[in-house]
Amino acid sequence: MMIVVTGATGKLGTLVVEGLIDRVPAEQIAVVVRDAAKAARLGGLGVEVRVADYDDPAALGDAFREGEKVLLISGSEVGRRVPQHRAVIDAAEAAGVALLAYTSILGGPAADFELAREHQVTERYLIDSGVPYVLLRNGWYHENYTEGLAGAVAAGALTTSTAEGARIATAARADFAAAAVAVLTTEGHEGRAYELAGDTAWTFEEFAAEVARQSGRDFPVNRVSGEELRGILTGQGVPDPFAAVLVGVDDAISRGLLDDGSGDLSKLAGRPTTPVAEAIAEGLRS
Repeated sequence: MMIVVTGATGKLGTLVVEGLIDRVPAEQIAVVVRDAAKAARLGGLGVEVRVADYDDPAALGDAFREGEKVLLISGSEVGRRVPQHRAVIDAAEAAGVALLAYTSILGGPAADFELAREHQVTERYLIDSGVPYVLLRNGWYHENYTEGLAGAVAAGALTTSTAEGARIATAARADFAAAAVAVLTTEGHEGRAYELAGDTAWTFEEFAAEVARQSGRDFPVNRVSGEELRGILTGQGVPDPFAAVLVGVDDAISRGLLDDGSGDLSKLAGRPTTPVAEAIAEGLRS
């Protein structure tokens, strides 16, 4: 059986493919990418490279084969993801794939914030399609806060519009990749929805204190209103619609929607999730 990974040259997709190579022969893995050149390294490892685009349903018609397991990594273009995901699901249905795993968002239907909307529509479309499925409801990555951390420390503060004391259970991108690998290489996951989050939730005060401890520099929490944060983000060049989405995520964190105690992520990965302190250390080195 072939295992097919879409979006395989992205940060998550690359980790998934590397994890799969550790578990199954490379010739049993295929990747679906927009640009074959970007997948040249994977091709050199023996992985089959298939070229198709989420925005080109006709090209997706040759992306999958009957009986394959497919990982649909959600598109990165907020606002365009529903038609893109539908095109992939339609192609998977036409091909007769054995299982389609989709990287959704923590909480699924209960996630009442803007970033979740396209995921919710995709989940419903996938379920209604009749394609055998599994939902990987990913929470927030450590890396959303630790990539570029050295620059944030130099700027002097952690700016957030979350409520004081709000907790978030992040995990490393590699942890989510390990969960996807487990689902793609073992049986018994069809029809399941996994709520994936870190083992230990943290507050922004705790995060800032750990950054200060490791960096040896003062790193206070700078709390602002949602509108103030939106203005700060747009001033940094973030498009206003996406800035509004990020403000909505902070509000979701304040309401406990990105904290989860199911333990699904560590169970699938077969190990505890990566402590945020490790990600902070990596971020400060970058």
